[in-house]
Amino acid sequence: MISLVTHDRDIETLIVAAHALTRVAALETRSETPSAQWRTLTILRDRGPLRVGELAQLSRVTQPGMTRLVGQMADLGLIERSTDASDSRATVVTVTPLGLEALATWLVQLTAALAPHFEDLTAQEWDALRTTAAVLSRKTAAVELAR
Repeated sequence: MISLVTHDRDIETLIVAAHALTRVAALETRSETPSAQWRTLTILRDRGPLRVGELAQLSRVTQPGMTRLVGQMADLGLIERSTDASDSRATVVTVTPLGLEALATWLVQLTAALAPHFEDLTAQEWDALRTTAAVLSRKTAAVELAR
């Protein structure tokens, strides 16, 4: 029987490796764009229009920080701001076609930058990686839908 401690260590290893992969990706792409911009576009692509406060919570940044980021991204044409129909004090943020195109381009660049680091994987390792990615996607989607 595998102990919970082993599972906890496996989860910890996965988290640390994911953070390392993110750092490697940033170094390899030499992107000056803040990761918060890509995270915000991904959230809006996947969840649809959101209030600034909801977006800040999902992105794990302060509301004033998200308000600044939303302003910068709106100036670039990546997102649109509108007034919430149910509360005129609230702002709703929507990703634009330009924002979706920028995100798609970034994901291609990111994948191309990281691909050389995975060239030596065996078929079994690719299977394990594919399975791990599918499990992570399923488990994180379930948590995000519950919020």
